[in-house]
Amino acid sequence: MFPLDCLRSNEWAEVTDVDGDPRWVARLADVGLRAGVRLQMLQPGSPCLCEVGATRLSLRLDEHLQVFVRPLVAGLAAVGS
Repeated sequence: MFPLDCLRSNEWAEVTDVDGDPRWVARLADVGLRAGVRLQMLQPGSPCLCEVGATRLSLRLDEHLQVFVRPLVAGLAAVGS
């Protein structure tokens, strides 16, 4: 498990935890970013661009909001995304 901003471009991961201000955590859950979902990093950096399902999210993560992920093996990434 490591921070989302450690993913490289086109890398897939499963979200393991979203931590921070409860209002932001709830807002991210509303748009589909929550523990258990798979995402693809499209463009790393700050802000980063990632895709969760059919939704693209531009996120600027800091000490007030952290997303932790577990990288997925390339062949398994598309299954269930």
